[in-house]
Amino acid sequence: MNLILLGPPGAGKGTQARMLGEAHDLVQLSTGDMLRAAVDAGTKVGKQAKVTMEAGKLVSDDIVIGIISERIDEPDCSTGFILDGFPRTVAQAEALDELLVQKNKKLDVVFEIRVDDERLIKRITGRFTCANCGEGYHEEFRRPEQDGICDKCSGTEFSRRKDDNEETVRSRLTAYHTQTVPLIGYYGNSSRLKSVDGMLEIDSVFKQIEVALTEL
Repeated sequence: MNLILLGPPGAGKGTQARMLGEAHDLVQLSTGDMLRAAVDAGTKVGKQAKVTMEAGKLVSDDIVIGIISERIDEPDCSTGFILDGFPRTVAQAEALDELLVQKNKKLDVVFEIRVDDERLIKRITGRFTCANCGEGYHEEFRRPEQDGICDKCSGTEFSRRKDDNEETVRSRLTAYHTQTVPLIGYYGNSSRLKSVDGMLEIDSVFKQIEVALTEL
């Protein structure tokens, strides 16, 4: 079973991908992780990516598709994979479809995790982590039991990601709506698209996905 998770930044794609991977013996494939692994391993496509990155340029779609091609040929992907963060554009989706046809594989379903923009901004900008152990918190949804002290390690220093600010999040959402939202129409036209409500609790989102999978 091969899946794609679509959704804006902060929608919970990574969390759902991990849960699905554990439940169905699927490999979670993040393009960023695959890119770094290919560069470190010195694969043919990894070497191309390294040259591009060292020149300060964006990695091309061809290189990303090449890295995905190498990765899904590995034995652990034989039972299926979940693509998290790819494709981002219709052109990438078309290239992915072509790649899967060449490998005699198919894309079973694409899940769109729908989240309201304003709620998403509040979700992202309220995040902070323990600087010592990395435990995650949120100003509104999950504060430490005792203010200023980490529940997990009792650390007292906390940090925020530099890009977890409203201006940056709105910019990322604009890019998502411009580049990635058209994928909803692309996959919807082929009946591969399933939408779930990402505004619910993590377990409830997962249950929606599981129900949709049983209906395939």
